[in-house]
Amino acid sequence: MHVIEFYGYQDEVENLKLKMSQGSQFIVWLSILFLAGFTPLPYKAFTISSGLIAFNLPVFIIVSLISRGLRFFIVAYLSYKFGKLFTEYMEKHGSKWFNIIGVIIVIVFIFIYIFKINV
Repeated sequence: MHVIEFYGYQDEVENLKLKMSQGSQFIVWLSILFLAGFTPLPYKAFTISSGLIAFNLPVFIIVSLISRGLRFFIVAYLSYKFGKLFTEYMEKHGSKWFNIIGVIIVIVFIFIYIFKINV
């Protein structure tokens, strides 16, 4: 927190903490965490950000277990099922496909969010 104090961003960080801990912003951050855990985005940055905004720790752990576990389970299952062929394919094109899946997840969350508001 010394860096934040040095640059004078205490108020902005406190406002961010309040926004992200309640209401629809909580759901948004939850969705971002799920997406970050599932795609090849650097998850460490999201874990540090979650700590900075004092995100709910049990919820964070559950979302991390589900999203990261799902990603690695899918890769492990497909590696088991298709063997070396899948491993070579993932080395060449894996990031691209996980990014595409991440975009699809974002679109689904947007549709759910829009449908939820309009109902």
